[in-house]
This record gives sequence, C-alpha cells and structure tokens, in this order.
Amino acid sequence: MAPSQQAKSFKSVRGLLAGLAAGLCLFAGLSGANAQAPAKQPPAAPQATPQTSPQGAPQAVPGFWDPRRRPERPDLSRLTVIRFLTETDYPPFNFTGADGNPAGFNVDLARALCEEIKVTCTVQMRRFETLVDALTSNRGDAIIASMAVSPQLRARVDFSDPYYRVPARFVSRKDAVMPEIRPEYLEGKKVGVIAGSAHEAYLKAMFTDAELHPYPSDDAMRAALRKGEVDFIFGDAISLAFWINGTDSGDCCAFSGGPFVESRFFGEGIGIAVRKGNDVLRQALNWALFRVWEKGRYTDLWLRYFSVSPF
Repeated sequence: MAPSQQAKSFKSVRGLLAGLAAGLCLFAGLSGANAQAPAKQPPAAPQATPQTSPQGAPQAVPGFWDPRRRPERPDLSRLTVIRFLTETDYPPFNFTGADGNPAGFNVDLARALCEEIKVTCTVQMRRFETLVDALTSNRGDAIIASMAVSPQLRARVDFSDPYYRVPARFVSRKDAVMPEIRPEYLEGKKVGVIAGSAHEAYLKAMFTDAELHPYPSDDAMRAALRKGEVDFIFGDAISLAFWINGTDSGDCCAFSGGPFVESRFFGEGIGIAVRKGNDVLRQALNWALFRVWEKGRYTDLWLRYFSVSPF
C-alpha cells in the first residue's frame, strides 16, 4: 500500500504536523496526543489512566476514559448492523490475517464494540485514502483505521471519543536512561529529532537549552543514537516502541522519561469516524468504548499488540 502524503497526514504514527500553544505534559497529566492532527485548540481531555496486565506485571495502557463520567446507555434498538471500514495494510492496527480475513488491533476492537452493543458487525478493508469517501457515500457506517481527528476531517465526518493517542517520548542508550526528563535536565544535551516535524517544534518551544540535531528521516535519527552521536532522540512513541523492541535497534536503547501528550503539537487523538449527524451510532460507540475499557478488554487488546508500551 502506498497512500498519498495527504492521506498519511491524517493518520497516527506516520509523522506529526500539528500546532497550538501550551505546556510541557507528562503522562498522568494532560490533554491528548496523536501524530498527525492539524492545529486546533480542543478542550482538555481526560488524562491517560495506567492499568496493569492480567498477569499483574505493571505496564501503562492508554485509557482516556474518566470512570467518574460514565456515559448513559443509549437506545440501541435502532442498530442492527455496523459496517466497519478499515485500512488494508497498517500493522499492527490493520492487516490481512493468515486466514485472509481482516485482523489487527482496530479490527479486534471493532468486534469487541459490536459484542458490547450486541449487534452484527462486518469489517471491510480499503485503501486509507478511500475510506472517508466510502463512508460519506454510505458504503460503510464507521471508520476504525487509526484516523487522527482534525478540523479538516470534522468538516466531513463526526468522531467518537478518542480511543487512543500517540504520545511523544525521548529515547536514550540503555546506559544513560533517565527516569524523568525536564527541560533543565537536557541543558547542553544533544537531541536528535526529525527536521520540520511537530516534535522539533515542541523541543524548540519547551526545551530551549537542548542542542537540537535535525535529521531527514527516522532511520538517520535512530542511527545517530546507536552510534552515540546524540544523547537522546525525540519522536512518535508508538513507532519508537516497535523500534526499541525490534532487531533494527540492536538492543541499544530504551525510553527515557514519560510520555508527552500536548494536543497543541501532538493532536486531538484517534477516533472512530461516522457520517455527519449519525448521533445514534456515535453515542453507541462512545458507550461501548467505555464499557470495553471498564471491563479490562481494552487493556487485554493493547497488551496483546504492544509488547513495549509507548506510554
């Protein structure tokens, strides 16, 4: 699959193009994060809630639902089927399974939502850049494809509450891991970042005493850290989590400090898109998302697909 650059800009994990002002945010404290949402100043979102795996090993799992704000169960009698649309090839979120059927985190979450709503569920895979047109022309009812909420997309579709966000994080070599990172801790430190990205803009605004080293690509930035040419790199935590746990890193590196989730730079989050005005389905999905999270099923799914937590 080779989606256009414009289509990619609406997706999480594939770079960051956001902007708006605010402060430095750590994991337990702020509004949402995602990689490619254009500038907007949203209201503060519920903070991420750390949970633990069923085996009891502590691992942070994103949960952007407030247990004190339980949504009321909507009237689900008008829903008989939900036709989900997702992308063809964006592992581990969407991909074709060994049996030829749709698979991935988004697909399993869609099925869990349908089980909660007690409605028939279908999942159709399409190229990412065709998803919104397919939805608006009634070839599907909802898009669950790691689609970043943005003002441009809000003009065409409505969104559920965010079901995950993409934080930014620092990575260092394993012999130099820092449990906490503040701007004053990086004074004079060399920090690699992708040139022209929202991550670079964030560092320029918040880490003014760090020595920034812009790179043209993820590969170049990560290679600089492996070689010791920089002390840290800063970028999209989900892609960095897969790199840290993969063979390309050579087991060199680990996260330093906690996640940064400032919506001005890192977006509004990832939501499920529905047709404009389809409040029945949107409210049903919001209710089901909360229930799936409350029951621990969201945590189980997250731990299944993300062996190194980006949070």
